[in-house]
Amino acid sequence: MTVAEILDLARGRGVMIATAESCTGGMVAAALTDVAGSSAVVERGFVTYSNRAKTEMLGVSPDTLAAQGAVSEAVAREMAAGALEHSEAQLAVSITGVAGPGGSANKPEGRVCFGLAMTGKATTASTEEFGALGRDRVRALSRDHALALLADALSQSG
Repeated sequence: MTVAEILDLARGRGVMIATAESCTGGMVAAALTDVAGSSAVVERGFVTYSNRAKTEMLGVSPDTLAAQGAVSEAVAREMAAGALEHSEAQLAVSITGVAGPGGSANKPEGRVCFGLAMTGKATTASTEEFGALGRDRVRALSRDHALALLADALSQSG
């Protein structure tokens, strides 16, 4: 599904979208807002690169960050839920991961966690292991996966 189709589906459902991004630095919001007329459905985007930003802007628990680390499904879930709570949106996607270069044994390069929150539904999280494909490629794949999550959520909400 194209970005324009995602926006049309959101418009048709009366759904506003928010993004909460870490390793992609706003790439999902940029992809959405590259399309003319996106202001009808894109409510806001949060770029929360630091842990402090995740806590201050999205309400991510410092305890969750300390226990699980920023690159975790728990944090992705709290980021998505926080984006809904701190916006007028009904659908939010979040991304936190290790784009590279580098990483660790526990958090390898290419591991990206995603959250999805929608009013009236349980907030979910998932992890993709893109591998050490290089920073640009991991970020692009993460953007595209987040857009697919939005498309799936909107397709199922009708």
